[in-house]
Amino acid sequence: MTQDIRWGILGTGKIAKAFATALQDTPGAHLAAVASRSVDSATKFGAEYGAQRCHGSYQALADDPEVDVVYIATPHPMHHENALMCLNAGKGVLVEKSFTMNRRQAEDIIDLARAKNLFVMEAMWTRFMPAVIEAKRIVDSGEIGTPANITADFGFTSDAGPEHRLFNPELGGGALLDLGIYPLSIASFFLGGVASVKAQAQMTDTGVDMQTAFTLMHDGGGLSSCVCSLRSRTPTELTISGTKGFVRLADRFHNTEAFSVTVVDGASRTERTVNVPRSGNGYTHEAQEVGRCLRAGLIESPVMPHAETLNLMGTLDAIRDQIGLRYPADR
Repeated sequence: MTQDIRWGILGTGKIAKAFATALQDTPGAHLAAVASRSVDSATKFGAEYGAQRCHGSYQALADDPEVDVVYIATPHPMHHENALMCLNAGKGVLVEKSFTMNRRQAEDIIDLARAKNLFVMEAMWTRFMPAVIEAKRIVDSGEIGTPANITADFGFTSDAGPEHRLFNPELGGGALLDLGIYPLSIASFFLGGVASVKAQAQMTDTGVDMQTAFTLMHDGGGLSSCVCSLRSRTPTELTISGTKGFVRLADRFHNTEAFSVTVVDGASRTERTVNVPRSGNGYTHEAQEVGRCLRAGLIESPVMPHAETLNLMGTLDAIRDQIGLRYPADR
């Protein structure tokens, strides 16, 4: 595949708009089609973001022969059904996080993609940010010694009502799937797969988590401490600590353009700031990775591989089991 990547966007909400904006900044890509459950919504979205075709059903987008890959931007409970539909129609998919509601659903999608030799990736945009990629390079270089632990948080205060998607179990509400996936995924990115997890949570009256804290033991022996919250505006920081120092990605680590590197040698302490700008709103970097993989004939990205997505979904299942968080999809 050498021509422009022809994207379809399934859904017309806030995240779909952010991704459509990013495609305008993505070399070798264009928005070929968009779909909503109403043709009016799709047409309005298409006019604003330059989609060539606007479909009034998700199936119509899946069947569109002028689309190479579909970005699934619907609420998490719909990801499983939407992704399977697109794969069955021969389309690669980029699935917004959380990838699915549970590991079983994730296995369904990945198994089908592998059987059909089609591309699928979890849309964890943070992994493709230039600052995060550079921080990973520095950690892997040994500058801070052997990485041993991580602290990461993501939280904001929400006063939305119980019917809002953030607090509605029917819509996959709660802090964990919406926010907790960020510290969980970034900890796995830097320290390796999760071997075990311990979690506690404060629950809401609707039965979803208001805030959750969890500790991870990684396969290599490292430890991570993570928090997600819909009750407090946390610093949203990431710190990777090693035997010689630490790397800190400050406020909004998931979307930062700068971080600090501190090395301590006895009484000597050196610190420097690394600036690595992103392109546009940041989503273009994951779109570029999808394009790279499609052109190379890959069905998964080495940066966000299938096995890791499955491990992360299994970890989320374990956390939910410990805090008593159940969704209709678990039945």
